[in-house]
Amino acid sequence: MPTLPAVERRTIDLAGLAVPLVELTGSADGPTLTVIAGVHGCEYASMAGVRRWLRTLEGRELRGRVRAVPVLNVTAFAARTPFLVPEDGKNLNRSFPGDPDGTLAERLAWAAFTELIRGSDAYVDAHCGDLVEALQPFALYEAGPAEERARELATAYGLPYVIRQPAGSGRTVNGTSSSSAAELGIPAITAEAGGCGLVEEHAVALHVAGLDGVLASLGMIAPPVPAPARERSAPTYLGQFLWPRCARGGWWEPAVKPGDTVTSGQVLGTVSSLDGGCVRETVTAPADGVIIFVTSSPAVADDGLLLGLGAA
Repeated sequence: MPTLPAVERRTIDLAGLAVPLVELTGSADGPTLTVIAGVHGCEYASMAGVRRWLRTLEGRELRGRVRAVPVLNVTAFAARTPFLVPEDGKNLNRSFPGDPDGTLAERLAWAAFTELIRGSDAYVDAHCGDLVEALQPFALYEAGPAEERARELATAYGLPYVIRQPAGSGRTVNGTSSSSAAELGIPAITAEAGGCGLVEEHAVALHVAGLDGVLASLGMIAPPVPAPARERSAPTYLGQFLWPRCARGGWWEPAVKPGDTVTSGQVLGTVSSLDGGCVRETVTAPADGVIIFVTSSPAVADDGLLLGLGAA
């Protein structure tokens, strides 16, 4: 009979919030993997994936230790608030490594970073498109001291696209949990599948399989039986993640969808006046690439994010 892991489910106090934590300790020594979902409160497919994955681990042999938070941004989850922490209007995934004396988002980032992420041997931040984001599944890994290992973990997640996030001024956004972990030398990835506030089976299953792939890559579970060669395909590796924005707000009408390949200069969509009388801006592709995500809501503000383009 296999020796099953010890399982502990509890809530922990992070910045004064009761956050759910599940810890599984295997029967043999091994790495510590930390997984966090729900950094954004309405990214449900990734939360559902982590919840299901944890239940599967309870009946399997495991080396090392898994500690996982299925929903970190609990007040945003309760309020159904996309992107932001409702108490201070800040994006939690722009607030890492945080500030113990800051606003709630900064204190929550600090607590999660110091109590969960720091000291890990590997880290996965599980995401999907938020309420107004349609998304092509992808994994992003961070440049830094552990970059090679992080790329292996991103590949092991098994998603169609793997994006390298450079360090410093070349980074698309700063203050993410994975970039802060990478700066400590922890192999860190962000994995995204699902979107638009939906809990869709195919996206949930991608996260479950992806997290298993990470465990196998770390030697924490037995490797899965390989799929036939015809069912396997290597991901497309991309080196840039470009985020076009509009100059003025209005009605956003995309001309592309996630997964579309585009060429430099191709029209990606338009932003028009709310009365439909004029096109304020025609948005074109800044480079050849693939559409990774699209803002699915027509409502965009000044300097609003429209889509994400992955490029070589």
